[in-house]
Amino acid sequence: MKKKICVALSYVLVAALAAAVTLFLFPGKTGTESKLDQLEALIQEKFVDEVDTTAIEDAAADAMVEALGDRWSYYLSASAYEAYQEQSNNAYVGIGITIYQVEDGLEIVEVNENGPAGEAGLQVGDLITAIEGQSAVGMTTSDARSLVRGKEGTQVEITVSREGAELTLSVTRRRIQTQVAAGRMLEGNIGLVTIENFDSRCAEETIAAIEALLDAGAEKLIFDVRNNPGGYASELVKVLDYLLPEGDLFRTVDYAGRENVDTSDADCLELPMAVLVNGDSYSAAEFFAAALSEYEAAVVVGEQTSGKGHFQNVFQLQDGSAVGLSVGKYYTPKGVCLEGVGIIPDVEVTVDEETYRNISYGRLEPEEDPQIQAAVAALQ
Repeated sequence: MKKKICVALSYVLVAALAAAVTLFLFPGKTGTESKLDQLEALIQEKFVDEVDTTAIEDAAADAMVEALGDRWSYYLSASAYEAYQEQSNNAYVGIGITIYQVEDGLEIVEVNENGPAGEAGLQVGDLITAIEGQSAVGMTTSDARSLVRGKEGTQVEITVSREGAELTLSVTRRRIQTQVAAGRMLEGNIGLVTIENFDSRCAEETIAAIEALLDAGAEKLIFDVRNNPGGYASELVKVLDYLLPEGDLFRTVDYAGRENVDTSDADCLELPMAVLVNGDSYSAAEFFAAALSEYEAAVVVGEQTSGKGHFQNVFQLQDGSAVGLSVGKYYTPKGVCLEGVGIIPDVEVTVDEETYRNISYGRLEPEEDPQIQAAVAALQ
């Protein structure tokens, strides 16, 4: 029995020594590299198949940010960062259409006025079946965007199905500025101002839309920030300053405890107002509604908002990728943080999934939109 125990112990010792040798060989040469550096070096040296280094690093960076547990921080690959910049500038090189993925392809739900798509003959309701000869069946809107967008002045072939006929149209790409804010007059001298986001040109276009409606005789205003993802605090403050009287508008506190308070002058717009919000109203859109509500300048109508109370700075990395990192918190004029809470409307109006989707894609006229009609009723 003693001999068997000795033999068994010798096997354990050998196994332990083998493991020790294996572990000793894995770290980087200097022993000072991080775990990620060691792992990447190991994969590059030992992995049996081809290695896509960019994909590995993108996945690792995304996982690092995800591990923070902050729903608002995010990682952007180099290509995604380019798209992000286009969105923030409200401008891109493309053909000027908005599409929605359906079972048989991609449905065109909007064609920009005076854009290249409209000039080439594409129409709302067309079903895109192919882009550059590639079938659009099962293609995501992101995939389609990558194919449609390109160098200014080049052409892209779009094949569509229209009333049973198939058409292939060649569209010339060009730089397009997306409309940020638009106004239209409703019955009862009520002006409706739709704000798509609070990125570049938001304040300029929003104020222009308001003034055009006032010149046309608007006596009341409805602001629609449903499905508005937010944007720049500077654009938000300019719009609030135009609308609200003297006082605090927006407060931020960053990671170092530094506080900044934006204020308004005494000039303001004295009209009955309402703001439309929903679960896809984020960030600046929520604080827009909150500020108008806290000043008792507007009634809030719709559905509870997302509850975003952290703000992010975007830092570009050496390879062209970027990280949007939560670096502080922001607060309403009365010092309320909306994180995880959002805004509960004064007049709650929920809609079913189909109506929600139709509102998102602008398929409903104001008379058919129950939330707009609730805002009209609230103003009356």
